[in-house]
Amino acid sequence: MNPAMLMKMQKELMKAQKELEESIFTGKASGGLVEVEVSGTKKVLGVKINPDAVDADDVSMLEDLIMLAINDAMDQVDVKGESTMGKVTGGMKIPGLF
Repeated sequence: MNPAMLMKMQKELMKAQKELEESIFTGKASGGLVEVEVSGTKKVLGVKINPDAVDADDVSMLEDLIMLAINDAMDQVDVKGESTMGKVTGGMKIPGLF
């Protein structure tokens, strides 16, 4: 790859990375009883809990739903990152990128 192509790829990677970082992903658990919003930098931005998910006698279920929703959102960030970066790199694996 010549230097001009590398520079172009670097610019495209930086643009794709910025777009990913500015994206918001919503993870859901149990049909939306719990929803978690996560940024493209994997920071939790918000948690919504449907009152139907709250059972004082089964707090562990609510904890599990929150965990599942967070993991769902994080997985979406990873998939989007791999897809976006893969388009720029033509599928090449570059260490340090998703």
